[in-house]
Amino acid sequence: MTSTVRRAGAFAAVGTLSLLAAVAPAVAVAAFAAVAIGAATITDGAAFELFARPGDRRDERLKGLVGFAVAAGLLGAFAAFGELPATVFVGTVVLYSYGNFVGEIARNRLGGEVFEAVGFVVGGLIAGVVGVQATAMSTDAAVLPLAEVTVLATSGALVGALLRSILLGRDDPPVLLSVGFLLWLLAELDLGTSTPDVLVALAVTAALGYASYALETASVEGMLAGVVLAFLAIVLGGYPWFAVMIAFFGIGGLSTKFRYDQKRDRGVAEDNDGARGSANVLGNAAVALVAVLGYATAAAGLLPVDPAIFTFAFAGSLATALADTLSSEVGGVFDTPRLITTLERVEPGTDGGVTWQGELAGIAGAAVVAALSGALFSGIAGRGALVIASAGVVGMTVDSLLGATIEGDRIGNQSVNFLATLSGGIAGTLLALAVGLAAFT
Repeated sequence: MTSTVRRAGAFAAVGTLSLLAAVAPAVAVAAFAAVAIGAATITDGAAFELFARPGDRRDERLKGLVGFAVAAGLLGAFAAFGELPATVFVGTVVLYSYGNFVGEIARNRLGGEVFEAVGFVVGGLIAGVVGVQATAMSTDAAVLPLAEVTVLATSGALVGALLRSILLGRDDPPVLLSVGFLLWLLAELDLGTSTPDVLVALAVTAALGYASYALETASVEGMLAGVVLAFLAIVLGGYPWFAVMIAFFGIGGLSTKFRYDQKRDRGVAEDNDGARGSANVLGNAAVALVAVLGYATAAAGLLPVDPAIFTFAFAGSLATALADTLSSEVGGVFDTPRLITTLERVEPGTDGGVTWQGELAGIAGAAVVAALSGALFSGIAGRGALVIASAGVVGMTVDSLLGATIEGDRIGNQSVNFLATLSGGIAGTLLALAVGLAAFT
């Protein structure tokens, strides 16, 4: 057994202390506090060698173990003194710690980042389900339906794997806290998901992840980001939400390969042979993810607003994302771009440079999302589709304007993508309100 696997196993053993919440969450908090205090005093010896990461060895402090115990204890405090369900607290901690353990085993046995990610998701999913149900059976809490627990555990495992791949620390407290707060939100929603629906969602998103990685349209981080978004779209919104989202991922990913060699020679191609990373995926789809969560929250009555608002925000943001992607990928192969602010000729790849061919491709992309939304979402139809297409064009134009004015030294491309999709989502919402297709209350 390698040192990294032993270390991950030791962290998993510490994570098991969360099961003390079955006695009382305060007991688990005290246990993690004791671990944090004890770890802060250890600078050498067998325990140090077992838990130390490379950075810990350099600093001669078990900072990783201290951070893990503090984060777990903080979640426990929300369960002991707040309203966080003990089941969510335990499920989060064992999901993360055992997911990390299985991920390390997969990486050592099979090699490669993708196997580590898959191992984390599978191990975290199983541990999360067991942890939630074991805690429920040991307390007065009602045992949750298996489908609902699977949704919680899968969502946490996917988000944990994604954040873990982005952040440098293997046991980074922000990952643990982010997963815990997400599962807290999901636990408050009336998911109403059946076991067959969950199994279909798992199968579909797994196939999506494999296809995006095998076709080299996404890196491992990009694959995880796409799978997270797709899974939550299915379980929180439904298959129409997934269909619209997959249209963006599929068409956008394939457009990256359009005349890729020519774009690479021009210096305007996506890096990594066109495989989009997590920053790119999240920059384009973060607004859509928030819209899905907002829709589910409003539909559950936790937000006093019309859920349709979030439908138009979702579709408007993705119409923008696809419009901008096609505009860039198609327009990048033509020699006559003009700066959108002054219309002067600029070199291909210049931020804010547009071509008429790219603009037409972008409008077509917005129209595809609008047509799908009109066909799949109830209450959208003709006027709603026009609203979404218009929002996509607005967002695409904002992207070009931001590129011409502030992109570069001030903000990066992914930030511009986020702001553009945000503007498309806002435009879709405001236009829907203006024509009476949605209301605030």
